[in-house]
Parts: sequence; C-alpha cells; structure tokens
Amino acid sequence: MNNIKTMVLMVTLTIMLVFIGALLGGKSGMTVALIIAFAMNFITYWFSDKIVLRMHGAQEVSEAEAPELHGSVRRLALNANLPMPKVYLIDQEQPNAFATGRNPEKGAVTKGIMRILSREELEGVIGHELAHINHRDICAGTVAATIAGAISYLEQMA
Repeated sequence: MNNIKTMVLMVTLTIMLVFIGALLGGKSGMTVALIIAFAMNFITYWFSDKIVLRMHGAQEVSEAEAPELHGSVRRLALNANLPMPKVYLIDQEQPNAFATGRNPEKGAVTKGIMRILSREELEGVIGHELAHINHRDICAGTVAATIAGAISYLEQMA
C-alpha cells in the first residue's frame, strides 16, 4: 500500500513542480521543470541510500566487527518478518540511527548512540527504524524532500 502512496506522492509532486515551472517560465519553464522532476525522481529512487550513507561517512560493518549489533538487528528483523538489512556505523558522537533506501536493505547507527544507550534502548531505536523500513516510509520521505528541494531550486531561479 505504501508503494502506491509513494507513487501517488511522486506523481503529485511532479505535477506541482511542472505547474510551478509553467508559472515561472511558460512552456520552456514547464519543460525544464519536467526534466528536473524526472531526473530527481530517478536519482532519488535508485540512489538516495548510497548518497545519504556517503554523506555521513557510513561504513558497512560485518558480523565479526559488530557481533552484538548484528545480533540485535537480525533478531529484530526476524521478529518483524524482514530480510536482514545491511548494517552501517557512522563515526560520530551525536546519538543517531536511521534507515535509508527504497527497500529493507540499509540501516545506520552512530557510534555515539551505541555509547550512551543500553542494549535494550538501542534495540528499541533499531526496532523503530525497522518499522520505517517495513512501512516504506523512507522512500516516500526521500521523494518528498527531493521534490521540495527541486521546487526551492526553481524558486531561486525565478
């Protein structure tokens, strides 16, 4: 169901972007906006996870490198009937954890959050992120943010 919602969101926001492009530049503005919308949707859908992980300097960790973290993620993913996502660590002190991507394959936690939370608390955070993955919230949010960025870009051009 969320895949359909995401598609509706992509189409709606693309139409809005094209409409704004038409207001700002007539037919040529509409054409430019449509090209931008298609490019942004394609890049967002297929590469947003890689972009976000690279922006944060996330490093994939193996089970040998982080056995307790992998064990927690594996157990929680199994309980949620999800495939085991890849596990990444971010070498930052601020406490954070996030899921990324269009499907249940990526997740990341900072070393900072692992230092300040107990195992049970960390599992609560990871469970929360797995719920986002399960409901495909990440894809919809990423698409919405990208189109909003494109609309802001058009506004700046105007």
